[in-house]
Amino acid sequence: MRGPLYLARLSGGVTFDGPREGAGLSGATSANEESGASPGASPSRPQGFRLRRGRNWFFVGLTYASYYFNRYNLSIASKTFCDTFGFNNQQYGLINTGRNWSYAVGQFWNGLLADRIGGRMSMAIGGYGTALLNVLFGLGWYYKALGPVFGTLAWFVAIRSIDGYIQAFGAPGMVKMNTAWFARAERGRFAGIFGMMINLGRFINNTVTPFLLAGFTIWSYRLPPGHWQFAFFVPAVFITIVTSVMLLMVKNTPEEAGYAGAVPLEAIDGEGSGTLPLGYVFKTIMSKPMVWLTAWAYFCTGVVRYGVDDWFPKYFQEVQHVSLKSAAFQWTAFLIPAVATLGSIASGYVSDLMFKGRRAPVAATLYFVETLIILIGAQATSLWGVCASLIVISFTCNATHSILGTAAAMDLGGRKMAGFAAGVIDSWQYIGAGLAGVGIGTLIDKFGWGAWLYSMAGFGIIGGILMLIMMRVEPVGTLVPHAPVLGKVAGKP
Repeated sequence: MRGPLYLARLSGGVTFDGPREGAGLSGATSANEESGASPGASPSRPQGFRLRRGRNWFFVGLTYASYYFNRYNLSIASKTFCDTFGFNNQQYGLINTGRNWSYAVGQFWNGLLADRIGGRMSMAIGGYGTALLNVLFGLGWYYKALGPVFGTLAWFVAIRSIDGYIQAFGAPGMVKMNTAWFARAERGRFAGIFGMMINLGRFINNTVTPFLLAGFTIWSYRLPPGHWQFAFFVPAVFITIVTSVMLLMVKNTPEEAGYAGAVPLEAIDGEGSGTLPLGYVFKTIMSKPMVWLTAWAYFCTGVVRYGVDDWFPKYFQEVQHVSLKSAAFQWTAFLIPAVATLGSIASGYVSDLMFKGRRAPVAATLYFVETLIILIGAQATSLWGVCASLIVISFTCNATHSILGTAAAMDLGGRKMAGFAAGVIDSWQYIGAGLAGVGIGTLIDKFGWGAWLYSMAGFGIIGGILMLIMMRVEPVGTLVPHAPVLGKVAGKP
């Protein structure tokens, strides 16, 4: 016979039955009590767990870094690519918009799939799929031999759009796996440190792709400058190898790796290790006001983040007339992901330790600082002034990217719904990123590059206002309450 109904209200209210007579304490509760930890704090770990988790973390991170290598390659190759076919900024932006809006659709639905098939398989589908599609995109170089269709704008938009959908298997899979391996009180810091790992993909891209575009010689084979197809072939080979290794080294949950109970379940997870019905996951996540506030703010992050990342290489070449191998570009290309990593780590630690898991106060501050820097950068006249502005903007937008897209998604979804929570939130980032594609390209063609940074400023203000609203509804202590037993989801047998 069941006892009184226990209501666990977590940012939108999920209801659980319990306690049950004779059931004693739940695994989540007992783990916390035995370790003397506060609610939501990380419990004591069994021997070998941290090393095994580190292995999981490393190979999941390396795989997602290789996604970035296959995503950002077009931005570095953009001028050479556009010169080959005579594409203007609007047409180049349309290719990016196709990718980003397809990614948004994929994030939404693939998040549901990741909660069913598991994060490991989800990341594998995305990894192998994007490898194939990058090869197909690179074949556009040979359009004279393969046929004129391979060199049309429609071909590149279609291939990059399908690639966007396929890559959208990656983030929900990554978030779902890491939600299972990290307790709530660790997730902000984890999201920041993990941001360092995935930014490795941007480091690799910003270093290797200019080298490939400049031409190279390997033994007796010499590739002259301007052959942009290798900016797509090489990342495809890289992600194929990394994804194969990931499948061998990674487990979806600590339980699969033999560490049952190492990371306690939260109230939102209920009991057991099974999956929840898709309809229940959909209804629960979509009804959370906190999800939508986070998603709309993430839309603003997407406009600014991709407004910088997709356009700054082209800006350097067309406006500043510097090459991709110049000191100014190389330093900027190095520091943008470097400070992005610092922003991810700093925001995670601050939100975890100073605000007890509250993400909104940190994000609000970052959005308003970001707006100020955008306006300063838009008026900069020197090359190095623009470089400095882009670097600081990268710090702010990637800090919000980390604590909202990763940490907040894990907080809101828990183990069993993290994939869909991440998918919903991240899809809005890429709706914004799509606007930064054809939208910014059209503005540049019509008004010149002076419109580039100004076009992003308003989104920083909107993001900050949304976070101020969230501060009024986000609980002061967002860590999961110290519950008695957590039974099955209410209304489910």
